[in-house]
Formats: sequence, C-alpha cells, structure tokens
Amino acid sequence: MKRFVDLYLALDATTRTGAKEAALAAYFREAPPHDAAWATFFLTGRRLKRLVRSRDLVEAALTASGVPAWLFEASYAAVGDLAETIALLLPPPASGVRGTLAGWVDAHVAPLAGLPGAEVRARLHEAWSQLDADGRFVYLKLITGAFRVGVARQLVYRALAAATGVPVTAVAQRLAGTWMPSPAFLDAVRGQGSGGAAEHHPYPFFLAHPLESDPATLGPVDDWQAEWKWDGVRAQLVVRGGTARVWSRGDELVSDAFPELCATAGALPDGTVLDGEVLVWPHDASLPAPFAALQRRLNRKAPGPRLQREAPVALCAYDVLELRGDDVRAAPLAQRRAWLEALLPASPVLRLSPVVPARSWDALARARTQSRERHAEGLMLKRLDAAYGVGRVRGPWWKWKVDPYTVDAVLVYAQPGHGRRAGLFTDYTFAVWDGDALVPFAKAYSGLTDGEIRAVDAWIRAHTLERFGPVRRVEPALVFELAFEGLQRSARHRSGIAVRFPRIARWRVDKPAAEADRLESLRTLAEAPTDARAAGARGAPAG
Repeated sequence: MKRFVDLYLALDATTRTGAKEAALAAYFREAPPHDAAWATFFLTGRRLKRLVRSRDLVEAALTASGVPAWLFEASYAAVGDLAETIALLLPPPASGVRGTLAGWVDAHVAPLAGLPGAEVRARLHEAWSQLDADGRFVYLKLITGAFRVGVARQLVYRALAAATGVPVTAVAQRLAGTWMPSPAFLDAVRGQGSGGAAEHHPYPFFLAHPLESDPATLGPVDDWQAEWKWDGVRAQLVVRGGTARVWSRGDELVSDAFPELCATAGALPDGTVLDGEVLVWPHDASLPAPFAALQRRLNRKAPGPRLQREAPVALCAYDVLELRGDDVRAAPLAQRRAWLEALLPASPVLRLSPVVPARSWDALARARTQSRERHAEGLMLKRLDAAYGVGRVRGPWWKWKVDPYTVDAVLVYAQPGHGRRAGLFTDYTFAVWDGDALVPFAKAYSGLTDGEIRAVDAWIRAHTLERFGPVRRVEPALVFELAFEGLQRSARHRSGIAVRFPRIARWRVDKPAAEADRLESLRTLAEAPTDARAAGARGAPAG
C-alpha cells in the first residue's frame, strides 16, 4: 500500500509525461502481480462503486479527530475536498502503513459495501490508525470512487509495455473492456498464462487530434478521406461466437441499452468488429436526429418497445477492425473501407458512414459549413494509407470541427477543484440575464491558464457573498466568454436550457456584467432550425 501511495504522490507532483511514465514503469516492475493489477485498474480510470456515505465519513472523522463540527465545516470550506480535509484533521497513526495494495482492497475497501453505518465507522477508524495523512487521502479516494490522478490511459499502457516488454498495442488490447484485477489477469496482459482479452472484448479506440491549422498543410487532398463527424456515442460492435456485444469508448458494455444493434449479429460474419457512432436515426430519414434525441436512450439499461420505436438507434459504421476473425487494423484505411462497404448489409440499423467527396480543400471547407444542418460537429479527415492505431496519435486522423457557439456569461458560484486544484476555486457556475435577474445555466472548469486561475481564485476569496459548504456565491462582476457545441430546451434546468460541452473561451476583462448575454437569446437559439443556428457567427449574440 505504501508503494502505491508513493506512486500517487510521484504522479501528482509532476506534469512531465516522461517522469510520470518512468514512475509508472518502475512501479510495475517492482510491485507484486496482484498489486500491479489493482494499480492498473485504478490508474486506467476504473473504479469500485462508492462504498461509503459522506455522512458516515464525516461522523467517523469527527469522532477520530475530536474536533467540533463547526471547525470541521470551516476546514472543509477552506480546503474544498472532503478526503483531504479528513486526512489533515486526523491525529497521527498508531502504527506505520503495512500490507499490500491488494490486501488493503480485500480487507479495508471491498468489505465496506452494504455494511451498517456503525460498522463502517468502526472499520474506518481501524484503517485510519494504520495510515499517515497521504495514505489516508488515497484510501479515502478509493473508497469513495473519486480516485483521480493526472495520468492518461495511453501513458499507463506505455509504462506497462516498458515494464513487461509487451508491445503497447497488445497491452492496450488486453486491457480493453471490463475486467477485475487478479494475478492471472495481469499474467494474461503480460502474455503469460492462458490468454489475453476475453472473447467479446473490443479493441482500443483510435482517436483524432483537433485540426487547428489550415488543412492544406496536410498535403494533397487526394491522400485523405473525409467523413462527417457525427454527434453521437462512439462504439464498437463485436460479433464473436454467434452473439453481439456493444462497447462504448469508455470500455462500458452497453449492449442492453441498444438491443437493435445486437439483433444484427446474424447479418454479419462471425469474427466481425465494427467501429462507428451510435445515433438515433429514423428508418425513413436521410439524416440522423439531433443528439437530444439520443439522450433519451442514454443511461437506459433496457429501453422498452415504445422508446425503441420513438428513438430508433443505428450504428453508423466507418471502420472494420476484425474481419472473419482476423485483426485487420494494420491494413490501410482504403482497404478497410473497401472491406466495410462489401460487408455491411442493406439495413437501417447498420449504416455506412458516407464519404464526403471533394476535389480540393476549399471544396471540403464549403462542405464543412453544412455540418450543423446535418447534425454533425464538422468533418473527420483520415489518411487513406493509415493503419488503425491505438489512442490519440498525431498525424493519421484529424477532427475538423465547426466553430462553437459562444455566449458571454457572469460568474455567480465557485467551488474548489480536485487533485492538484483542490486548494483553488476552479469549478464555476455561470449565469445570463433574465430581466433584472441572473439565472444560472452552465458550469465549466476548463479553459483558463494557471495564472488566470490564481487570479480568479484570489478575486473569489475577496468577493464572496455567501458560503454553502465548499460552494461560494460571489459578487456578480466577472464576465467570461463560454464556448459550447449545442443547446436545447430542458425542463430539468432552472434556465430551461441545457448546453453541450461548455468551456471557458476567454476572460472578458473588457466587459461589465450588465452587458452579458440574455436568456431570451439562448432560448431563441434553442428553438431555431439547425441551419439558422449555423448561419450566426456567434450563435448567441453578445456585444
């Protein structure tokens, strides 16, 4: 356990990718197999469900620390992170940390599930007595399902590859899908034992970089294939052993949510894996429905017949990764596309993602302006001679998105971030004007530089009007330009508007709060036809 805590501290202390990879590789070389398996589980973003209620954590901490409730609340408001607050307030441990990471999961993490509150608190006291402040912080993050550290999955794959001598592509494939840590599983990842990924596991997804320069810098347009960047859910359809499975990009098995896709297994040869986008696409329509229609299907484990009729899904396939049991990812895209076209049946549920033809980059640029009316986010550009890679590799694939909508909004609430940002106010709530009142409509936490974050944090502390635990209501004075991909009417939000992927585009130090945008502009935009929205330079007008 101490080795894993030290690894967490090493990863959290640096932003250098090379230093992180070296620390990970050293850990994987030295750790016992079961510990390495659990570390891989947590570091690749997998987590156990939340095992402990916040109420039990606070009550256990009050008892163990002896501090009064008011002082605990004040400390929490100052620190902004519950795990860090508890770790700092607890007295020194009775003994040093002992045992392995796997042993701690077996003895002090997994057994907490389903226990009554009194027993949970007793077990927390026992665990805390064996951990120092850093160990307690990591332990609390594990049991609350909030463990996060600045490490991308691809970095973990590379470190495991360096530690084991297994090619990174093989490591990534064997870690795809859902799995539980064990020495045997790690042996399979290392290429030892009885095998690697389970029969229905997907392949690692290939990802694109955003194109921010002139596409002409990519070379002749004839070397590239252009497709619409569909606004749906990325997924792989895996057909093996006569059955089908659907996997999301987050390595979640979502077959039950999209039974229409699984029903297509008989139309494809056994040993087929397709990569594509899940969209709501009515059978008689020439274009998919907007993303809002797909939201009705998300987080539904078993959609009923009525919902399937009203919001029928399709897989818009744009690549084939396995064909009749053969891994074909190394073949060039032009060949994979030919195989895909020959493979797909005439079906409204399995659709071929169309190629956007163009004789020049200027022609593609003109086609890109039609993206929103096609319910797409822009264009995908893929080299015709490129293999299907692993993760985000610069060069073969680019996403050429349309410019986002923007709106000028007022900062009204703030709360501390997580991890390295736990001591700074970095998570913000923004509002627009509705008459003479400011109505919150979006939250955002990305887009500012480190210097701007520190400046905004200092301003928030000096201009707080009210406190609600870690949340602060601030003087409505700072204006920020927010960028977002789309918006729609929503009865679940106080503003009546839901925005997609809001982020901070810039701090409008030149604009007073009174000149921020108004809710009626957003409502008008939400009700406008897609092509009308696309015609606006900003989407929502601002001064």
